[in-house]
Amino acid sequence: MHANRQEIYWDKHVFSALSGGRSSSSNRKIIIYAIIGIVAVAGVSATFLAGGTEPAPGPQPSQQDSIARFKAQFCGPDSKANSNTYIAEAVLPSECQMPLSVSVDGDGRVWYVSTKQGILGSYSIADNKFAQYQIPQWPARDKPTDFNMSWATKTDSQGNVWFTDNNELLWRFNTAASTFDMFRTPATDPISFDFDSDGNIYLVGVRSKSLFFGDLSQMKPGTAEGFTEIRLPLDGFAGIDNFRVSSGSVTVDRERNVVWTSVLAFQQKGAIYRYDVERNQTSVYDLPQELTSPVGLTVDRDGNLWGTDHGTSIFFTLNPSDGKVTEYTTSVASPRIYGGTTTPASAYTLPYWIATAPDGRIWFNQHEGNKISVFDRDTRTLTEYWVPSQNELWANCPDNANTCGLANALQMSVGPQGQVWFTEWSENKIGRVNTDAQAPFTVSAPDDVNVRRGDSMEIKVDINAQGAFSGRMVASGTFTYNGDLGNSTGIFSEQDVSIPAGDSKQVSFVFTPGNIAAGQYTLMLGAENDEVSVLKAVTVNVV
Repeated sequence: MHANRQEIYWDKHVFSALSGGRSSSSNRKIIIYAIIGIVAVAGVSATFLAGGTEPAPGPQPSQQDSIARFKAQFCGPDSKANSNTYIAEAVLPSECQMPLSVSVDGDGRVWYVSTKQGILGSYSIADNKFAQYQIPQWPARDKPTDFNMSWATKTDSQGNVWFTDNNELLWRFNTAASTFDMFRTPATDPISFDFDSDGNIYLVGVRSKSLFFGDLSQMKPGTAEGFTEIRLPLDGFAGIDNFRVSSGSVTVDRERNVVWTSVLAFQQKGAIYRYDVERNQTSVYDLPQELTSPVGLTVDRDGNLWGTDHGTSIFFTLNPSDGKVTEYTTSVASPRIYGGTTTPASAYTLPYWIATAPDGRIWFNQHEGNKISVFDRDTRTLTEYWVPSQNELWANCPDNANTCGLANALQMSVGPQGQVWFTEWSENKIGRVNTDAQAPFTVSAPDDVNVRRGDSMEIKVDINAQGAFSGRMVASGTFTYNGDLGNSTGIFSEQDVSIPAGDSKQVSFVFTPGNIAAGQYTLMLGAENDEVSVLKAVTVNVV
């Protein structure tokens, strides 16, 4: 698919300071509106976040009951650090921190912000020690059921730690002096920022729908001085309720002196903006109609943009030269999230934030999929790691379910040495991916196939076991929003597979496209066990 590209040339005087059938569901709306509420409003009730409904008529809970419910839902009912082969958790040293934004510095320390207690915390894996620094002002700290969102944390070239505060603030922590500087921002609900090669800042806010440039030499603590607004052309969003239009994130391609940002109107429209700093020029890429929630953005080593759609199970890449958008999908959400043996038709994995590792691989977190994922561009292989914690208060769990719920892995970061950390917002934990642990198997399949509607195509999938592997075959595709095959069918010759170490097995997948439009789609074919899944992307040309 191709994004529609428009060229906008800005007045230099103004900025002279600058050098086939997919469906949605009500459950999906509840999930996304809850998260939009989290972003836009400092204090969102636990009732709304749990079910997306107004309180039932009748006697309302006492303050004590409300606080108890808040703690159960947001403060980590499972107080132990869980782990599996690929992910290890660490419980934070003080209770109910609600960690969100996270960053890994050059020394291997992970930094995170507590959205409840107003703490900037750090953890050193080398000596297994936490350090905590109280942020000077944090309104939610003294309110038992409030929190202030901090979506982005980054470390600069000097080792300082910067982070956003939804109270129109940007903070800088001097790690040498252990002091904080607070900067006011013109961005409403600041959600994402990045540095250019000189340490200056590009920033977006949820409700601002503009790009802001912060000249570090002109920025003064306690003020909004030094910031310049770069207006984005929003003609493509004309006719859409302004409240529904919001900024997603921003990333800087330092090598090419380009700034990327996303704008979205959930379930209506998504667009990507490319700002060329030297030419003062903005290009607009209107995304395909199914990508209406572009949030996370990152640039790969070839200058291509990668993004996540936080309203579906899709992640995608955009080629700036021709506007071509290539979509991929995660595996279908696991039934374990819902406490049963099947996945609801309304289930989405909601890829969220995304980053490029030093080795060129693309990492992202699956908010609703309860996984941390990495995509290898060279092999077109997706590996997904299961997060071992689950909070049943964040899913519609049946009584007596053995496993159910989410860890709310809302943010993640890739460090300069490839370290991968993430936060578990409702679990009072942070987690680390063991990037040295290899999946016990690899998957290979053809890069592309052609098939006519109504015909069937047999695709050979090879599973090569480095270690003993016992699991099941999995398939997903971009035919629907959630990775399900929709009205197309796909049947493996074997569903459950067991392969001794050093052996391999070839499994056939017979695919028959249903009543879908001719075009290019992506099948994801592979295998999984309870800890890891590996899927190979296969381009399907339906004619």
